[in-house]
Amino acid sequence: MNVLDCAIKMEEDAKAHYQKLASNAKVEELKKLFELMAGAEDEHLEALKKMRDTTDPAQAQFNSLNDAACAFRPLLGKRDLMAELQDDPDAFKHVVKEEEESIKFYEDLAAKADKEATRNLLLKIADQERRHLNIVENIYLFVQSPKTYLAWGEFSNLKEF
Repeated sequence: MNVLDCAIKMEEDAKAHYQKLASNAKVEELKKLFELMAGAEDEHLEALKKMRDTTDPAQAQFNSLNDAACAFRPLLGKRDLMAELQDDPDAFKHVVKEEEESIKFYEDLAAKADKEATRNLLLKIADQERRHLNIVENIYLFVQSPKTYLAWGEFSNLKEF
């Protein structure tokens, strides 16, 4: 199987997952977080498609990889966490865990790859996932920023507290 096709399938599934979470979220902050996550998955998906278009298909072949391994299995979907997460501002931690698992998946595949070109490609995908994790963390900081704003007494807003 082509590892880039596998990665693209997983990103498409992740995007659909975040869109579903956004539509089910009752807290505006979570809705916004999951919408931004779906948008970030779109950007990541485009980067992977460009990588696929510029990579020799022989380098992307990984014989022991099957379709089942390419199924996106979100941690948020393993049990009914949506009910718990609807009011949980720390839903982000679950998203980060999913991204970290994705990085580990590609690194594990790279360790098992028998061709150097395939190993390098898998490590490149893992690097893409690390960049994506950084984007995810920045999205969270953006969504959280209104709640973490520090108001100084010098600015005459002590009555807010």
